[in-house]
Amino acid sequence: MSNEQANNPLHGIKLATMLEQLYLEYGWETLGQLIPIKCFQNNPNYKSSLKFLRTTPWARDKVETLYLKMIRK
Repeated sequence: MSNEQANNPLHGIKLATMLEQLYLEYGWETLGQLIPIKCFQNNPNYKSSLKFLRTTPWARDKVETLYLKMIRK
């Protein structure tokens, strides 16, 4: 493991895995409240949400932040 990634808790965790675990923990409705973006609020599903998150860095940052909060509690 490189020195840059040694203290990165997200290293090796795929975005799809984060999204699945957040969904299982909170559900789409609560995710849409915690992170108010359309891909979680209007007809949410994995495929469209992943596509949006992969191309939108600010939204991915919000998902990663929520994921870190979830695994720390």
